[in-house]
Amino acid sequence: MMRSMLFVPGDRPDRFAKAQASGADAIILDLEDAVVPERRPHARDEITKWLASGDRAVPAWVRINPVEGEEAARDLAAVIEGRPDGIVLPKARDGDDVRRVDHWLEILEARLGLERGRVLLLPLVTESAGAVLAAPTFTRLPARVVGLTWGAEDLAADLGALANRTPDGEFEFTYQLARSAVLLVSAAAGVAAVDTVDTEIRDAAAIERRARASRRQGFVAKLAIHPAQIGPIHAAFTPGEDEVRWAERVLAAFREAPGRGAVALDGVMLDKPHVRQAERILAAARRR
Repeated sequence: MMRSMLFVPGDRPDRFAKAQASGADAIILDLEDAVVPERRPHARDEITKWLASGDRAVPAWVRINPVEGEEAARDLAAVIEGRPDGIVLPKARDGDDVRRVDHWLEILEARLGLERGRVLLLPLVTESAGAVLAAPTFTRLPARVVGLTWGAEDLAADLGALANRTPDGEFEFTYQLARSAVLLVSAAAGVAAVDTVDTEIRDAAAIERRARASRRQGFVAKLAIHPAQIGPIHAAFTPGEDEVRWAERVLAAFREAPGRGAVALDGVMLDKPHVRQAERILAAARRR
């Protein structure tokens, strides 16, 4: 799984190449919030044309419109011709929405002669109050779903809130609850948890601090809305040398004590959860 995914408006083809040159691990060509309805046909054409050109330095995903409207099927039918690497599904109300898009993609893949499941899927699962309450329905997912993510802005609009962050920039309790639900559901489903966007674009230190908190809590990647956010996000989600050395020593300690469920290292008793943590750190380090 990647560390960063950068949104770019689907009706701005002049920004596509710039976005993939930003250093982001993947880009998301947006057909939803970043594009007004009257420009969506144009955006579909531009996205499909660019995808089909094969000019991809990094994986290119497409955010379609919500399932409950008429635009989602039109989005998929158009952009599938360009063979996107994945689809971002916004405002998923429950697991049935995810399965519906999976079914649509199966049909489209078959029509084009693509391998079943070739187009991956990343649903946003907390953008309404109902979706947060339906979180357990997202634990049984189609195989093409590689992660879950969330959104705080649409949730605030659904709740009628004036803001979703405190004056110091941290999420209010309700949004922390939604965020935690994504972590729990992702773990239960066995997929990656991807944190939502940070609206700050000029304060690199704040971006990195929040991204480090995301990684500490269990997220493996973060959405981005501006190229300036990529460097701080990668710094936060890339294990440092001290972490890597600790992970290597943990695994070495268990290799040297075969058959033992717990070992001592630096005056601390370690067991199976520490092995899993060490393995995750080394796997993340290999993504550099």
